Amino acid sequence: MYTVVKEVHSYWAFLVLIVLAIAVINAIIKSFGDKTYDPNDFRKALFTLIVTHIQLLIGIILYFVSPRLQLFGQLGMGGVMKDAMSRLYLVEHPLINLIAVALITIGYSKHKKKLTSKSKFKLIAIFYSIGLVLLLSRIPWSMWLG
Repeated sequence: MYTVVKEVHSYWAFLVLIVLAIAVINAIIKSFGDKTYDPNDFRKALFTLIVTHIQLLIGIILYFVSPRLQLFGQLGMGGVMKDAMSRLYLVEHPLINLIAVALITIGYSKHKKKLTSKSKFKLIAIFYSIGLVLLLSRIPWSMWLG
């Protein structure tokens, strides 16, 4: 089960990054171009939110079926924090990505309450961009692409 969930989590991450990048670029371009917020923009923001939440759920499942979780019992929190790879997989990656998904969710929720197109695009651009940067910062690139 671990292997299957890990593969799904890895491949779904590509979708998350692509969709999130599209939403951010769309919001930035339309914000600076003084474009009108239309139903397609809403769909992009919503689809991005859904895809990131699905990735979060897959990640939570992966976290609890991972054999790495046993390292807490073997090494303790201090031992996990001393080992860079264990710290990345057990602490940094889950925590930072949870914060990223929370920021994306906040941006989506706040943008719905705005009345002008510019303010809607601005909120999506800010919150989704921060979420994207956070996600990119905690991807274990050497393991993911290697």
